[in-house]
Amino acid sequence: MSEKQLHPSVQQFKDFVKTQPHLIQEVRRGDTTWQRLFEDWYLLGEEDTRFSSNPSAGQEAGKQEEASTDSNKSLWMSTVMNSLKNMDQNQVQGYITNISQALGTIQGVISQFSPSSGGSQNASTKATQQPTGPFSFRKD
Repeated sequence: MSEKQLHPSVQQFKDFVKTQPHLIQEVRRGDTTWQRLFEDWYLLGEEDTRFSSNPSAGQEAGKQEEASTDSNKSLWMSTVMNSLKNMDQNQVQGYITNISQALGTIQGVISQFSPSSGGSQNASTKATQQPTGPFSFRKD
């Protein structure tokens, strides 16, 4: 059987992976996939920190990013909590009442225009319906 020729970029990636055994271990542990590694290698290049010969360097960058994300979440939560503490409860209750009234008004308008809204709507439309023919005939 003849051996199938690989695309040159795939062959380059295979050669690159042979020089980076920690990438093979990442795939075997299930941390990433070959497809994901190939895409990163193709887009970012061999010099990216993800592919450094020191596997902990890429992990440290990920840990720093995760720590900054956690600190941003904590900062956001503290901002929200401080805002809640400084709110006037009576003012918030007023806002909630206004929103409730606005929603009730919107529901009323929608119910007026919906075709399946009860019997009184159907009765009034039946009374104002025109005859089906072009002329209006009346019996004496």
